[in-house]
Amino acid sequence: MTKQEKAAGIISNPRNQKEEVQALQDTIYVIGGKWKLPIINSLCNGNKRFRDIERSIPGITTRMLSRELKEMEANQLVKRTVTPDSPVLVEYTVTGYCRSFGDIILEMIKWGKQHREKIKDIHYGNNYNAGSIKND
Repeated sequence: MTKQEKAAGIISNPRNQKEEVQALQDTIYVIGGKWKLPIINSLCNGNKRFRDIERSIPGITTRMLSRELKEMEANQLVKRTVTPDSPVLVEYTVTGYCRSFGDIILEMIKWGKQHREKIKDIHYGNNYNAGSIKND
């Protein structure tokens, strides 16, 4: 299936810009922000317990992680499971709904890597320090 055929299956004909913008805003509302995608990435890399997730994401605070996980649970992106052992075990996992946009996340990672290289290549020859590009 070509890109044009995929687009035709998603975008209405005639184009309805208001509907398209609303869909984009809905998506950004659910997965946008500084922390949601790194949290999803952490969970997909096998981190299930709160502290493990927190340790895997540099710079996130306990309060922010707690807030984001609650919001993500409300949007059915993550599932919180409490096992009443002693001590109580709380684990987070991504839902099938969250996995439904896995391809989008992979494309975002791919694009981000390409963008970083493009910006480095552009500015490397100019002896420019790309301050917004963090070298991890």
